[in-house]
Amino acid sequence: MDGAMTKPPFGGKGTGPNPTEQGKSGTKRSLLTEANGIPVGVSVEGANRHDMKLTRPTLESIVIERPEPTEEAPQHLCLDKGFDYNAVRGALEARQYVGHIRSRGEEADAKRDIPGYRARRWIVERTHSWLNRFRRLLIRWEKKVENYLAMLELACAYIAFRAAEVFG
Repeated sequence: MDGAMTKPPFGGKGTGPNPTEQGKSGTKRSLLTEANGIPVGVSVEGANRHDMKLTRPTLESIVIERPEPTEEAPQHLCLDKGFDYNAVRGALEARQYVGHIRSRGEEADAKRDIPGYRARRWIVERTHSWLNRFRRLLIRWEKKVENYLAMLELACAYIAFRAAEVFG
């Protein structure tokens, strides 16, 4: 799971001041993918919302029936240091996920120690890149957050459909 920000020139609900763009209006989308990068959940808030606050809505937005996790087959969830909070760990525990959250500073140590190291989160970042290829999503032109979320879900469905062709 990871978040990405986009620009909404017209504002509207679900926007907020973007802390990385000198306070200009922005939208943050939080995306949850499975191991191959196929999106399974997405939520939208203002850019001023912290990633950890989007954990619960993103987990609740999962659209497919989730298999029951067991001790033999636990379900893992990889998160970056922006999710390193007790509230996030509690939300993961409540949904029976095994959370893999890099502590602050731990990621940099791993990169330095292992040659050719690539974080597991690159999968969700690649999916964000796939979503950005839909021109309608790169810049949020819709004023209503419901319309933008519908376009996001349509793009996620298209990505899943295309992946079904590849992965069979």
